Amino acid sequence: MKIALFGATGMVGSRIASEATARGHEVTPLSRSTGGDLADADAVRKAAADHDVVVSATGPSRTGESHQPWLDAVSTLIAGSGDARVLFVGGAGSLLTPDGTRLLDTDGFPDAYKAEATSGAAALELFRAAPASLDWTFVSPAPVIAPGERTGSYATALDTPAGDFISAEDYAVVVVDEIEEPRHRRQRFTAATV
Repeated sequence: MKIALFGATGMVGSRIASEATARGHEVTPLSRSTGGDLADADAVRKAAADHDVVVSATGPSRTGESHQPWLDAVSTLIAGSGDARVLFVGGAGSLLTPDGTRLLDTDGFPDAYKAEATSGAAALELFRAAPASLDWTFVSPAPVIAPGERTGSYATALDTPAGDFISAEDYAVVVVDEIEEPRHRRQRFTAATV
C-alpha cells in the first residue's frame, strides 16, 4: 500500500514510518523541510492523488504561537484528500471520562498540555463535520504516550481511554493495523498498551 505520511520526522511519525516500511508498505515521508507542508493545499492534493492512504502525524505549535494555522492545515487536509483514506494522529485530551467529561476539562489536567489538547479536540470536531465522502479515522493515544517497547499488544476503545499508557512503538502498530484492516471508518478510537 502507498502511504503519504505528513510529520514523518516526529516521535510518532518516525515510528509509523518504520512500522509501515517493515511490513512492506511504500511510505512517502513528508515534512515542511521536504516540501510536504500540511498547510499547502497542492501538497495535500498531490499526496492524496498519488497514495492510497494519507497519515497526518503533525501537531500544533508548542512554542506559544497560535494554533490556528495548524487547524487551518487540518481543514486543508480534509478538503484536499479526495478518495484517499485519511488517518489522523490525534490527542488524548478529547477522550471522555465515564461521566462524559473531556479529559482536558477535568481537575488536574496539566496546564502545560491544555492548549494543545483543546486544539486537538477542535481537530476532531473538524473531522466529525467532514463531508460524508471523506474516509477518515482519528486515532487518539492513551493519556500518556512515550517512547518505549513495541509489544504489539494493545486494547482499544472508542471515546473513553482504553488504559493509561501506550508506547509510541505500539501506537505505530495500532495505526498501521488500522491502515491494513480498517475497523474505525469515520470514527475516533483510542488504544493503550496491555
